[in-house]
Amino acid sequence: MNPDALSLAKVQEVIDALLGPGGCPWDQKQTPKSLCDYIVEEAFELVSAIRADDPAETCEELGDVLFLLLFQATLAQRAGQFELTDVVAQNAAKMIRRHPHVFGDTVLADQEELLRNWERIKRGEKAGNGKKNGAYDSLPEGLPPLLKAYRIHAKAARLGFTWEKDEDARAQFDAEWREYEAACEGGDPARMEEEFGDALFTLVELGRRRGIKANAALDTANLKFLARYERMEEIARERGLDLLEMDLEDKNRLWDEAKAQLAKD
Repeated sequence: MNPDALSLAKVQEVIDALLGPGGCPWDQKQTPKSLCDYIVEEAFELVSAIRADDPAETCEELGDVLFLLLFQATLAQRAGQFELTDVVAQNAAKMIRRHPHVFGDTVLADQEELLRNWERIKRGEKAGNGKKNGAYDSLPEGLPPLLKAYRIHAKAARLGFTWEKDEDARAQFDAEWREYEAACEGGDPARMEEEFGDALFTLVELGRRRGIKANAALDTANLKFLARYERMEEIARERGLDLLEMDLEDKNRLWDEAKAQLAKD
């Protein structure tokens, strides 16, 4: 048995022990639905480790995600629904089917045609399975809004339903922002929120057209702010200052100092 198979067999052995006689009462109470939140949480922790460029943490979090996926598959097997081998076999077959330019004789001119072909194959699969065949039926309802907006725009582009030129998309954003500013002048909170959402939705498309994923970009901005503010707090402590008692001008000076220090690191 190769080392990879041996490692998976060991994890499966652990899961079987947890769920078996004398195992863990907490694990034995879990259901496929109760595991969902844990899967989402561990996936977020994995993404954080990857974006932090932390190989050791990434390795650990990958293990946590893998454990939960195997746990989910084990519960399904015990319920007589499907086995892990079914999961692997179906996924491999699907990937081969959706990459005819790699595993078949299909020749695609460019990535744009590749993505359109991917969409055609997916829609054909759903039609064959008797499932709803709308362009967005496969969009997960639980996606975070910013990520969902990116996925909506990306799929719209594959379907040929987006602005032809970047300048047109930018003009639409400018128009949406003007509508937001007009709503602010009107003072209607609901209208302000609606127009701000429209502007943000269009801004996501502007980034996508430049290869920028809004969700990842915002996460980077969040981390940058937190690092700078943490450094501000360190400087304040070193100097015996209380940030809460400082006025905004003094805080801004500390902020600039923290930015400069972190830029040197």
